[in-house]
Amino acid sequence: MKWLLIILGVLVALAALVWLIGTTLPKDHVATLMARYNQPPEKIWEAITDAEAMPAWRKDLKSVKRLPNRDGKPAWVETSSFGDMPLYVETFEPTHKLVTRIADPNLPFGGTWTFEIAPAEGGTTLRITERGEVRSAFFRFMARFVFGYTATTETYLRDLGAKFGESVAVQE
Repeated sequence: MKWLLIILGVLVALAALVWLIGTTLPKDHVATLMARYNQPPEKIWEAITDAEAMPAWRKDLKSVKRLPNRDGKPAWVETSSFGDMPLYVETFEPTHKLVTRIADPNLPFGGTWTFEIAPAEGGTTLRITERGEVRSAFFRFMARFVFGYTATTETYLRDLGAKFGESVAVQE
């Protein structure tokens, strides 16, 4: 019984320490990654704007459900192993700029992803800038020290390359 109380006390102290460190970290962050593809800009644009087709190439997505447009622009819900995340388009400038925003202020995180497409010799570059807000102190700790601010963006860029049969180098 004594060991159980000691273990419980250590776990409570560890959780308190994680929360305390998380409260000292900034809520907002900006992270940018880029990759080059051997595809024309129109193909990249088509892939990143066809939300309903994304579960076929994004490993982290289980499904996508289209929602009614918001201010005349697309909106949808992505379902992954972490749950549902509603998104909508803020900026839609074919074939070079797309900005999506998380539409649920009750999630422990929020923010935008800005997709910038540019022609490159023999292909296209895609730069994704995440302007995020991590509202929960626990998730701030986890984002900073465990999975990082760019893990989801890096996975997205690599999955997009795999869609086209390419292995891409992700760069900052």
